[in-house]
Amino acid sequence: MRFSIWPTTTQPWADVLEVTRHAEATGWDGVYVADHFMGSGDAAGGPVTPTHEATAALAALAAATTRLRLGSLVFSMTFRHPAALAKWAVTVDHVSGGRLLLGIGAGWQENEHDQYGIDLGPRRTRLERFEEGCEVIVHLLGDEVTNVRGAHYAVTDAIAEPKGVQQPLPILIGGKGDRMMGVVARYADQWNMWGLADTIAERSGVLDERCERIGRDPASISRSCQALWFFTDDDRADRLIAGSPMPVIGGSAERLTDAVAAWHKIGVDEVIVPDFSLGTGAERLDRMDTIITEIATPFR
Repeated sequence: MRFSIWPTTTQPWADVLEVTRHAEATGWDGVYVADHFMGSGDAAGGPVTPTHEATAALAALAAATTRLRLGSLVFSMTFRHPAALAKWAVTVDHVSGGRLLLGIGAGWQENEHDQYGIDLGPRRTRLERFEEGCEVIVHLLGDEVTNVRGAHYAVTDAIAEPKGVQQPLPILIGGKGDRMMGVVARYADQWNMWGLADTIAERSGVLDERCERIGRDPASISRSCQALWFFTDDDRADRLIAGSPMPVIGGSAERLTDAVAAWHKIGVDEVIVPDFSLGTGAERLDRMDTIITEIATPFR
């Protein structure tokens, strides 16, 4: 089981680097960044969440590290043209010496699309566009010449050289709907979603069925997940879990270990830990050390 850190890019860049370099020095397996231009509630005259751009952040982390796997959770196909994203991914794979995991998704956050004049579209359109984009990316990453002509993308006699250090360059797809599970089955090397063990197990079963439907071995797709982590007393953890719209694990180190054990039991291959619920500064680094030296140890 792998354990990776997810530093929020809404914090100062020096803090992103501190978390990433500490992870590299202390045995973590990977580092991920999100792909958003602002917070989901940001608006003119309202709250503002300063946010670093994800492609630049990952390229910088590729140059600042030597060992960690680098991933995105997840690049939005709505504002990342698949051909341009494939070219970016190969470059960062070379910069990192073959450590990139290209995470992609269909897009969802309305305010960044509205403010930047980018079409989000209804859910059905997003999924159609995403599926076409996956086809473009996979062919550009692996084929000498790519031709894809769909409703959303037209790629004609397209070349994309060099290819990645990794052959094939691995793709992560984030999502949970039934149709998205079909796209994961066709194109992904790794699947990701937010969730606790019961939810992950149910969706993983749907993915298995979609793989079997097209003749793919479900075991060829690794499974990763994340939830918010809180180091606190068990009573407060219960209140946080009950009151949060997002998946949460919390309490003592022993209780957090039990939550990881539940993921491990249902076949999760990688646990991704968002850093923004771990505190800041030395407290955050200490909690990272507890996770990797105590909680993760029985599952690695």
